[in-house]
Amino acid sequence: MALAELDLSDTEEECMDNCLEAMQACEWCADECLDEDMDMAKCIRLCRDVADLATEHARFMARNSNYSAELAEACAGACEECAEECRRHDHDHCQVCADVLDDCAESCRQMMQAS
Repeated sequence: MALAELDLSDTEEECMDNCLEAMQACEWCADECLDEDMDMAKCIRLCRDVADLATEHARFMARNSNYSAELAEACAGACEECAEECRRHDHDHCQVCADVLDDCAESCRQMMQAS
């Protein structure tokens, strides 16, 4: 089934795409952080939280759930906190992750406003 068949608005479709990209970036970042010499526990935990929230939010959007706006808010907040933590580290994977999370947080907030 193509996304167009899900009957999503452009805002919802962009948000879903950004959530899935955030999940991928966070899983990658968390995995890369495991190999770093410094303590990266907070970054890993936040990335794992965002990966789970973003995936769940995308699933709720796909089924047009009444709880999608609440998940959008939680996802946006987690993305912002995780991006802030990632920016504290000079690693490329953290910087890429932070940029992806900025886009995800913004699209989640736009989706909330459109609801």
